[in-house]
Amino acid sequence: MKKFQKSLLLLLLLTGISAFVNAQVLKPVKWSFSTKQVSNSKAQLIFTATIDPTWHLYSQDIPPDGPVPTSFTFEPGPQYKLIGKVKEPKAKEEYDKNFNMVVKYFADKAVFTQNIQILSDKDFKIKGVLEFMCCDDSRCLPPDEVDFEFSVKGNPDAAKQPEQEMTATAEIPADTAAAVVVDDAEADSLKADSGEIKSADAGGLEEHSSLWTLFFFSFIAGLAAILTPCVFPMIPMTVTFFLKEKDKVKAKFQALTYGVSIILIYTVIGTVVAITLGANFANFLSTHWLPNILFFLIFMFFAASFLGMFEITLPSWLINKSDSQADRGGVIGSFFMAFTLVLVSFSCTGPIVGAILVASASGQVLEPIIGMLGFSLAFALPFTLFAFFPRWLNNMPKSGGWLNSVKVVLGFIELALGLKFLSIADQTYHWGILDREIYLAFWIIIFTLMGFYLLGKLKFSHDSDLKFISVPRLSMAILTFTFVLYMIPGMFGAPLQALSGYLPPQSTHDFDLNRIVRDNVQVFGAGGGGTASEKPTGLCDKPKHGELLHLPHGLEGYFDFEQGLACAAQQNKPVFIDFTGHGCVNCREMEARVWSDPRVLKKLREEFVLVALYVDDKTQLPESEWITSTYDGKVKKTIGRKYADFQISRFNVNAQPYYVLLDSKGNTLVPPKAYDLNVENFLSFLDSGLTEFKARQ
Repeated sequence: MKKFQKSLLLLLLLTGISAFVNAQVLKPVKWSFSTKQVSNSKAQLIFTATIDPTWHLYSQDIPPDGPVPTSFTFEPGPQYKLIGKVKEPKAKEEYDKNFNMVVKYFADKAVFTQNIQILSDKDFKIKGVLEFMCCDDSRCLPPDEVDFEFSVKGNPDAAKQPEQEMTATAEIPADTAAAVVVDDAEADSLKADSGEIKSADAGGLEEHSSLWTLFFFSFIAGLAAILTPCVFPMIPMTVTFFLKEKDKVKAKFQALTYGVSIILIYTVIGTVVAITLGANFANFLSTHWLPNILFFLIFMFFAASFLGMFEITLPSWLINKSDSQADRGGVIGSFFMAFTLVLVSFSCTGPIVGAILVASASGQVLEPIIGMLGFSLAFALPFTLFAFFPRWLNNMPKSGGWLNSVKVVLGFIELALGLKFLSIADQTYHWGILDREIYLAFWIIIFTLMGFYLLGKLKFSHDSDLKFISVPRLSMAILTFTFVLYMIPGMFGAPLQALSGYLPPQSTHDFDLNRIVRDNVQVFGAGGGGTASEKPTGLCDKPKHGELLHLPHGLEGYFDFEQGLACAAQQNKPVFIDFTGHGCVNCREMEARVWSDPRVLKKLREEFVLVALYVDDKTQLPESEWITSTYDGKVKKTIGRKYADFQISRFNVNAQPYYVLLDSKGNTLVPPKAYDLNVENFLSFLDSGLTEFKARQ
């Protein structure tokens, strides 16, 4: 009995602490800034994040559909020059249920460093702003910004040797680095700059499983490229080139040179992409509409080529010139033989190589190089092996129509994957082109057509006659149609978690059976509330931002506080404020499990004026609606910044979801409510607000 009493007391204590925490402005990440003077010409800016227990801070390397990555923006100035990008310590990489994806994050403490070249002989300051987002196991805070300022000593040698200082990288001597290092994270950053690489790092690949994943899929793509009609028939043709050499040792050396040359050519392409684009271009590529639309068009162009609409070819003079150099023999001849293969096979490998580069260019600098290395290694492997062991050619399957079938299947896959880039631009700029069900409809149709093609029911002009269906082809058709059947429930609201990384968010789904509420409270669809016989409550006027933002379950409301408050005064109703966000997973869970209750929906629809305030929306407000925060003194220019500041300034809280009931004058009726999946508790919250509102009349 005593144990039970102690357990009950502990439970009540934890509940009280939780309620207290939910009513505070949470600051789980504290930042501090310091400068390390490495030499006269070089300094290191250190950003130290101290993270509260159970919370985590996200890395700079986050997928586009995930949480907001940590980013650093520096005010430019003639006194200094950035060397490389901001470096971060090794991040943990785990599945995050808040965003239903694998993300990189830091716990307890994280130290970011930025090396700079000092170009001024006078002391100066470096200012800027960093943006970050943090979550714990049950909630996320909206993105936050922190201003930073560093004091840097001038370089007395800058006036004497300006040109040298501007171009030198000023390597850090080992003893200097040791003198300024405070912790392991800083030490790793400095050692990397001085040319030292930790043996456990092995070039960084072990620390980045995403690079291994990219390498693996690029390797598979290289194997797929071999099975295209532009490449497969060339295997015996090119191997014959090496059989002309009577000296077997020399022939094998030339074959090895041939394979290495193929790898070198493709890897150089990846290196050029990495140097010209690189990680600094990542944010632009992943969020701006222009590159995403360009990538979408590139994928569609490649898909059309694979499906036989046209053939991508390089100028004949380039191929002929390379082929003439291949006749010289030796190492040079082997290299140009490889170069000729790359050129001739471009019509089939170009779309695959382009897809890898497009997918990897928006990531780290290493990714295009790793992608091309994996592709070229697989691509060069059969040519090199058959050149070493020419007798294997006797066991090769004959080229024929099956090669073109591989090419067409790749075309269908390119069509499907290309839609992802259009979807990213669509979500970022609220175009409404590819809502979830439209996106799924495209995929269902594309893969259904692909299944019929595999069964021989769909034929293109350049296809040969299919006399019978082979077992491998039938197996692929079965897998394709199984995938199609898996996607069909998604048209009616099924989450399809296996595809969450590719599909638009569930909130963009218009026809969602999960929104059907029993007892005839709501009809299908996301358009107005009520049953088929009920007339929706209606609004006072057209909601601002209503074309961009939406309420769940067909509820009607506002997305601007002043507009909602004015309507509440006109209709003499209390105001229900929903502080929410596009990336708020707990908000979606509350809407799905609590708001969907018929009793809750009825009260929200009939008794309140609903105001949903999105704290993370990036839509720019007109200048007349900008506000200067009373909390931090900054100008808020977007919908998200404005209402995140409103939540903090007015209610001293910055976590979502957060529900507030106000009277028509803007006064709080009852204590606000946070995340709570108990429907009865939420109904009690609404009822108490209504009772208090009527008592004040």
